[in-house]
Amino acid sequence: MRFSLLSVARQGLAGNEGWPEQWRSPEPKAAYDAIVVGAGGHGLGAAYYMAREHGLRNVAVLDKGWLGGGNTGRNTTIIRSNYLWEESEAIYEHAMKLWEGLAEELNYNVMYSARGVMMLAHNTHDVQSFQRHVAANQLAGIDNEWLTPQEAKAFCPILNIEKTIRYPIVGAALQRRGGTARHDAVAWGYARGADRLGVDIIQNCEVKGIRRDASGAVAGVETTKGFIATKKLGVVAAGNTSVVMGMAGVRMPLESYPLQALVSEPVKPIMPCVVMSNTIHAYMSQSDKGEMVIGAGTDAYTSYSQTGGLHIANHTLDAICELFPVVRRLRMLRNWGGIVDVTPDRSPIIGKTPVPGLFVNCGWGTGGFKATPGSAHVFAHTVATGEPHPIAAPSISIASAPGG
Repeated sequence: MRFSLLSVARQGLAGNEGWPEQWRSPEPKAAYDAIVVGAGGHGLGAAYYMAREHGLRNVAVLDKGWLGGGNTGRNTTIIRSNYLWEESEAIYEHAMKLWEGLAEELNYNVMYSARGVMMLAHNTHDVQSFQRHVAANQLAGIDNEWLTPQEAKAFCPILNIEKTIRYPIVGAALQRRGGTARHDAVAWGYARGADRLGVDIIQNCEVKGIRRDASGAVAGVETTKGFIATKKLGVVAAGNTSVVMGMAGVRMPLESYPLQALVSEPVKPIMPCVVMSNTIHAYMSQSDKGEMVIGAGTDAYTSYSQTGGLHIANHTLDAICELFPVVRRLRMLRNWGGIVDVTPDRSPIIGKTPVPGLFVNCGWGTGGFKATPGSAHVFAHTVATGEPHPIAAPSISIASAPGG
């Protein structure tokens, strides 16, 4: 059933009892043309684009837990494309353009809100770095602009620009097209779309091993629901990528860290945008429910924990209270952590591996959610064709990238 004003009205009049299941819960088949490990936004999106754009309908997405229960449901929902290097500009701007039409594409409200993302500068290094970003983005046709402290406060009235605070604000970079989206809705929308195209989404099905044939190529996966054969295996397991890839004898240049976030009790709208400070590792926006959504920097130690150290959250709240004094009396409702996979140069890896038939999408660090549709689209091409998408090829300029 397609969502529309008419269908919503009909269901409302019928007590909302006629809605069908949004996706099936099938048992795994004996074999698939392709398998994706990881039912987060990147994995579900890759399966969706493989089916829609490449005609691969005999596809399965496996997850050891529930759909969207990993990093996709454990982030702060920020979307932006104001990155410095051409390769990063290309993938994140590709994602941004897909974000702008994603709700219509999936016939599902992902609650994309282009409310603006403002990145604060606190010292000379920040000013030089962000102004360089602004210039590079503008040369690439990506919106980004420089603001004075007074202009930053005009854009976000609750921001404290007093010069006496510990980290005074000396300027800011603003991407007006940046914003937020509902993370759960993104996973649900892709799941619904992929299922409609015949993709099997198999939850609570943990991959325990990767079987290879006599030539060394992928032959299938051992799971808690038995062996499933495939010649194409795409791994999109975020913080657990190293573990899964190790099953095929592939060592990844990744370290996994907890990344924490928290939300406050809901209040009436007071914050019109997203504000980030890389210098003090704190950022904040307001959800549609009124909660203040607060993010921190990565923990200082590697871990597969989804909690993180309390001192990191305390440090972040100290900074938030100084930047936004109006929130000092708000109570925190809950906090959580995701597991981010970080490469040495903080850039993602999307491509083939030395094992024939094995593909990997990883290393997104703290930037995974904002890349979701672009990453999924590019990875789908890589798995389906066996070759890197032009955006993920060894060298790329945004001017030559599709859609760039």
